[in-house]
Amino acid sequence: MTRTFTRLAVLAGGTGAVIAGFGVAQTAAPVARYEMRAGTSSGLMGGMGAMRGGGMGAAMSMAFGGGNKNAPQHELWLELGSSRIPAGGPPKADHFMPAGAKLGLSVPLKTPTKAADGPPEAPEKRDFKRPKGRILIFWGCGEHAPAGQPVVIDFSRIAAGQVPPGLWTSAVPMERRVSPISSRTYGSWPNDDGKAIKTDSSLIGAHKVAGNYSPEMNFNLTKDFMGALRTSTFPQPSGATLLRWNPLPDATGYHVSLFGGKPGPGGEMGDMVWWSSSSTREFGGGLSDWLSPATVAKLVMSKTVLAPATSTCMVPAEVKAAAPQFQMVTLYAYGPEESFIYPQRPANPKSPWKPEWIADIRHRSMTGFLMGMPGMDEAAASRRNEGQESKQQCQPKPKKRGLGGLGGLIGGALGGAVGAAGGSGDGC
Repeated sequence: MTRTFTRLAVLAGGTGAVIAGFGVAQTAAPVARYEMRAGTSSGLMGGMGAMRGGGMGAAMSMAFGGGNKNAPQHELWLELGSSRIPAGGPPKADHFMPAGAKLGLSVPLKTPTKAADGPPEAPEKRDFKRPKGRILIFWGCGEHAPAGQPVVIDFSRIAAGQVPPGLWTSAVPMERRVSPISSRTYGSWPNDDGKAIKTDSSLIGAHKVAGNYSPEMNFNLTKDFMGALRTSTFPQPSGATLLRWNPLPDATGYHVSLFGGKPGPGGEMGDMVWWSSSSTREFGGGLSDWLSPATVAKLVMSKTVLAPATSTCMVPAEVKAAAPQFQMVTLYAYGPEESFIYPQRPANPKSPWKPEWIADIRHRSMTGFLMGMPGMDEAAASRRNEGQESKQQCQPKPKKRGLGGLGGLIGGALGGAVGAAGGSGDGC
């Protein structure tokens, strides 16, 4: 019997079925959920995908692909979660790709193996010194920071667990439904199969996910990887910096963040600076993740995320003054989503309905670059990049990045939460 399925667009109206984020108007939970996250990375972030190494480095390499590290990189993450146990042996599942993906016939969705019983390994010892100094919090685009900014946080108090109320919020959700914890059986890619997404890979076409612990899924993707973001910076007489980027036609919104700092006595990091383009003082949560168009639309309304027609943002003069020697900027463009469900919802809303599976794919594009590094003229470097867009869509890699002290200091003080977010803008 030929299977049929219904493609449900998040922002479409009058379909009779609603998918909001990864939630579905339904009478029963599906047997299986499948999540695909496709990204385009350029600038410093594009280079991170070109690195090679073991452990996490190898996984990042497979997800981002390799090739010309000066070209925008693609990344692809796949996760399958099911309420079933494997039939006829160990868990096995594969994602069969269209030829344009250049990943062969399929990629395996491998289930993590549990560690053998025994005493836990001793944690790695690190020579960590409690950080000193402060964190200066700024937010909002504008030539000057409004009254009441910055919010000054004593860094040593945060390291001691004294996190001020209101510093972190949950207004921006992490929209993830598939994980080893939420699934009876789970599989993911990239893994150790040695395959990597390419810079010229395409996702458009027919896809199939099949295994021994979930229903077979068939769907056809019409959205491909987003375009690459390119940036230019223009210092203003006031001390502010105008940031400009190329608008992407399929972007649903943008968010910019900046980490900065200046050395203290003895070469240690002194004051840290953290700025967000959000007008609502939002810094974390899902802002560095893949967000659904429905969620982004709400965040645009609340002025947490910049509108899709936006192509500029002014970084306040006070931010540059607080971090005159180092500023790392990260720009996210949230993109479209395609969602599929099987079987389709009955015409009669009173009829029982139990979806077998749901599959969602989300897109984003991101870039990162450094400002304020000694010997680097931000405006000149940006204009050189603009003039070479047709030849190279990634900003030159600085010889000295200087991110280790900043990322390590924040990560150590806050348990890695901030360091992980900032770490996604590594290398080019």
